[in-house]
Amino acid sequence: MCLVFVCDQDERVLSRQPAPGACPYCGGMVQAMDVQSEWRFCFLPLYWKTKRKFYCALCTRRLVIQ
Repeated sequence: MCLVFVCDQDERVLSRQPAPGACPYCGGMVQAMDVQSEWRFCFLPLYWKTKRKFYCALCTRRLVIQ
């Protein structure tokens, strides 16, 4: 008998707001998004984490701040 356990990750956008600066690729407006990720094991939520991610509003590239 073989048991298969499913573990997946789900991301949900909590909020969006304009961020200072411009995109280095196209010069568009930078947008900050608060994203909540949730890890589930067999439909049971195990872990929640909130991150802030930065994207360009025009070219939709993900921007990394160094």
